[in-house]
Amino acid sequence: MKRTLTTLALLAGTTTAGAAAAQTEISVLRVAINEEQEQYYEDIAQAFEAEHDGVDVNFEYIANEAYKSKLPTLLQSDARPDIFYSWGGQTLVQQSEAGFLQDISGMLPEGFRETLPEAALEAYTVDGSLYGLPLYATEVVLWVNTTLTEQAGVDVDQIETWEDFLSAVQTLKDEGVTPIITGGQDKWPLHFYWSYLALREGGPDVVSTAMGGEGDGFESEAFIEAGREFQKLTEMEPFQEGFMGTTYETSSGMFADGAGAFYLMGDWDYLPMRERSTSGGLSDEELKIITFPVISDPVTEGGAEATLGGINGWAVSSSAEPEAIEFLAFMLNEENQRKAAEQEIFIPVAKGTSDALQNDFYAQVAEHIESSAYHQIFLDQFLGASVGATVNDISADLAQGAVTPEEAAAQVQEAWDFR
Repeated sequence: MKRTLTTLALLAGTTTAGAAAAQTEISVLRVAINEEQEQYYEDIAQAFEAEHDGVDVNFEYIANEAYKSKLPTLLQSDARPDIFYSWGGQTLVQQSEAGFLQDISGMLPEGFRETLPEAALEAYTVDGSLYGLPLYATEVVLWVNTTLTEQAGVDVDQIETWEDFLSAVQTLKDEGVTPIITGGQDKWPLHFYWSYLALREGGPDVVSTAMGGEGDGFESEAFIEAGREFQKLTEMEPFQEGFMGTTYETSSGMFADGAGAFYLMGDWDYLPMRERSTSGGLSDEELKIITFPVISDPVTEGGAEATLGGINGWAVSSSAEPEAIEFLAFMLNEENQRKAAEQEIFIPVAKGTSDALQNDFYAQVAEHIESSAYHQIFLDQFLGASVGATVNDISADLAQGAVTPEEAAAQVQEAWDFR
């Protein structure tokens, strides 16, 4: 679906002369999504066009991994998008420092900013300047195949601590059930474990403190303990055979096909896992989600109620025209966010829209995020491309026993120092 946003400008002439039209082309770039989601954006584009004579909106989609690698080049070229999908965090900071982004703080419709939570807006703010807008929030949760856990005698409602989870993993292994499915080849699914454990060990300020260079930074005890606890799990060999050769997409379908009991992944995989399944996927009755376990004796208190996920949204490039910002605000207005909730497209971030969620899993996630003490954006995004890649690398290495927890933490600190 490729459409072009064109705004007609009337040029003043004599009373008898006709008006001439000047065109402004604006493009919107997004990570690839399914057909239902594409139709959602198409409907928004058509609604906007109906209110703006001569306007067309162009959405272009690029696959997830390719998007991450191609975007930096596009931003430096004449083909840069005017609005583009963004995970916020340090990557947004780097883009703003490079001059690729536009401050839209004073360009939004009156009252629009108040419709969005300030915490979500902070994800797209750098040094007080707003460079984009949040679209939705996501949470990484433990998906559970209840058929397998019940078969093995595991009561998932009793899993509260990390020790409880490790015990459940052992019980599943003893009963011949693969405890966990993961996509190790892509590495980032493994970084969820290290990141969550760091939050649980170090509290909600553990990442910002390390980024600020306080104490031992990323070599602090919380990050080292995260590695130790992660390796307690991986030494149990909890994943499916050949997990390091399994992609995220394949692991998604495997879990939906009943290949394992647990699957640490974002709420966004609810529909895709079924689409990737060869059997039609697990029914809602067979699925359950639980929050990531807490640490009984953490290095620092306060991380028990933190959530890990994303505040995904849109950034605005430096070359974008005012009409693009007008369309962005329209795309994220309350009406369109409520439609997304009703259609189960995503969990909306706009205030007062979560009540439109009909899906129980999405409603649970919305409740988790709303009640969390702190919502940490994925570390592989939040820390910027180079440091994020290192986080993914050390997570994969920890899972294979290729590095010690101390070596892993030191590598992240080194990457941060030389970013």
